[in-house]
This record gives sequence, structure tokens and C-alpha cells, in this order.
Amino acid sequence: MKIYVGNLTELMTEETLKQAFEAFGEVESVKIIKNRFNGRSKGFGFVEMPSNSEADKAIKALNGNIVDKKPIKVNHADSGGKKKKKPFRRRNY
Repeated sequence: MKIYVGNLTELMTEETLKQAFEAFGEVESVKIIKNRFNGRSKGFGFVEMPSNSEADKAIKALNGNIVDKKPIKVNHADSGGKKKKKPFRRRNY
């Protein structure tokens, strides 16, 4: 299950985030999203856990917890991918 983690500090590392989630079970991958121009964290990332029950426990336990003096947001990641754009329609005036 893919988990969204938001409100991260710029100092948060992928290893630190992985350790927080490993307390609840196996972690497949951790990815903190970074700005491509300056390499700094954008403040959110994703964690993948193979077990849905372990992922649910982690979400319930970590959502709202204080990490590096900021409460983090943890919830299920949107599995829909990119949203469809509405088709362009010409207006006849």
C-alpha cells in the first residue's frame, strides 16, 4: 500500500522516515519528493508497505505525530494517478 506523508521538514531524510514506519512492519520503499532545481525537499513523500494491515496501523499511529517540531500528515496515497483533463470545447458565439 502506498502512503502519503506530508508536512515534512527540509531536514527529514528518507532513512529517518523509513525508521519511523518500520516500527509497524516491513517497508518496501521510501521516497521524499525534492525540487529538481535546488534539490531541497518539497515537504512531502511516499512510503510503500506490502501489508495493508501494517500500513493502516502506521497511518493511525503516525498521523498528527510531532516529527522535527512539526505535526506530520499521514494518509492513503491517491491511487488514481493523474486526473483526466476535461476535453476542450469550443464555444460558438
